[in-house]
Amino acid sequence: MMLLRTAAWTLLTAAALAASSASAEPAKPGTKPSPAKPAATAPAPAPVPSAMSEPDLAYGAFQRGQYATAFAEAMKRIDAKSDVKAMTLLAELYSEGLGVRQDDIKAADWYRIAAGRGDREAMFALAMFRMTGRAGPRDRDGAAKLFASAAKLGHAAAAYNLALLYIEGQHFPQDFKRAAELMRTASEAGSPEAQYALATFYKEGRGVPKDDREAARLLGAAALARNTDAEIEYGIALFNGTGIARNEAAAVTYLTRAAQRGNPIAQNRLALMYAKGFGMKADPVQAARWHLIARSGGGNDMFLEDYLRKMRPEDRAAGEAAAKPWISRLQEQRESEARAAHAATSAP
Repeated sequence: MMLLRTAAWTLLTAAALAASSASAEPAKPGTKPSPAKPAATAPAPAPVPSAMSEPDLAYGAFQRGQYATAFAEAMKRIDAKSDVKAMTLLAELYSEGLGVRQDDIKAADWYRIAAGRGDREAMFALAMFRMTGRAGPRDRDGAAKLFASAAKLGHAAAAYNLALLYIEGQHFPQDFKRAAELMRTASEAGSPEAQYALATFYKEGRGVPKDDREAARLLGAAALARNTDAEIEYGIALFNGTGIARNEAAAVTYLTRAAQRGNPIAQNRLALMYAKGFGMKADPVQAARWHLIARSGGGNDMFLEDYLRKMRPEDRAAGEAAAKPWISRLQEQRESEARAAHAATSAP
């Protein structure tokens, strides 16, 4: 069956789970840093082949990037068999402008037909259209119903988004227990975002009994899938031994991954560990490097500022040199984004 590549809907806020970004305070034994904000987007799974006895030429062409051929083969399947998966594929091609001129109206029409015939992928995609106002006015109530229908059929992203609606409490009565059940469905289907969010529920005892061990297990699963927030929180759990055996060296591994993807919180924690020699040999140059990188991204830490002032000049200079390429790239990115924003606002 084909799973869509449609961009996922953003809903979850810090207030929704009462969980803010992980604190920038130093990670210390016995402390319990605030949980990182759960991912605000549902997963965007890659397409997988249709479970049909005969070769799916439309999907095969789609997979190879031969979109015009995919379109033609999908039309053949629709004409010959009213194939619902071909309808959903056709809608995806129109939605993304692949092999055909992009057309939200036609995409929505095909999604609607396929959803009416029970295709959960089409239900999810149509819900996204209605939630964001593509191909017509926004219809959050209609989107909520479609998410619910797709979730009943086992669609992980729909279950995740439906959970967010129960957290928000506007379209349904606020119900954290139901939200946790839906997050579990999405989590068991392999959604790192849902695993992270459910871990937060277990950490706080919201919708489920408080359980640090289950929280750590879920954080570990999401971290292995490279969810950045989970990598940070799992690294902190490993460092503090919260719900899992304390392992400073493993904590370094997960915090390094998140730091390398540009997260200032992880960069700050990593700088502290290099400064104090937690989980590794102390390295003032790397401590300075990661602190300067974190500071350039908006993070700050008074301990590390003082540490930097007291460093040997040669170590500080080496740290600054190591941080410079990263900081330069970040500055270039900001300037590029500023130019793009200016161009967008000044366009007639």
